[in-house]
Amino acid sequence: MNPSFNRSLATSATQRNTRLQLCLLTLVIVAAAISLPVAAQSIQVPKPSPGLMPNPAAGKALFEKSCASCHGANLQGSDKGPPMLSKIYEPSHHSDAAFQLAVKNGSRAHHWKFGDMPPVPGVTPDDVAQITAYIRFEQHKAGIH
Repeated sequence: MNPSFNRSLATSATQRNTRLQLCLLTLVIVAAAISLPVAAQSIQVPKPSPGLMPNPAAGKALFEKSCASCHGANLQGSDKGPPMLSKIYEPSHHSDAAFQLAVKNGSRAHHWKFGDMPPVPGVTPDDVAQITAYIRFEQHKAGIH
């Protein structure tokens, strides 16, 4: 057989193998990208009772009982936790669902240097909805949202 023909066959097989590897790599990357939103959607966000009408006054009392020791009596923060009257906690940055998740699961420190927030046992999704209504009401009064 012709030596140049043999080299041509070997090069052609190598190119096919390289193309196949690239296709498989692309398929793996696409599959991983598709599965990421599915994994994020599997997080169960606690939901308040259907028909609950959150009330800022009720939320204030619950906040004082369960949150003020860290976040301050007037939402101004303390040496244990950040202020809720901060643009960081406006609805476009931390949604109401973020409050539900933080109370249920705790939250890693990511904006402040207070350390991680532990879960808050005994505070129900209805309680969190009331507390969030109070926080949003006070944020609105402060011009935060």
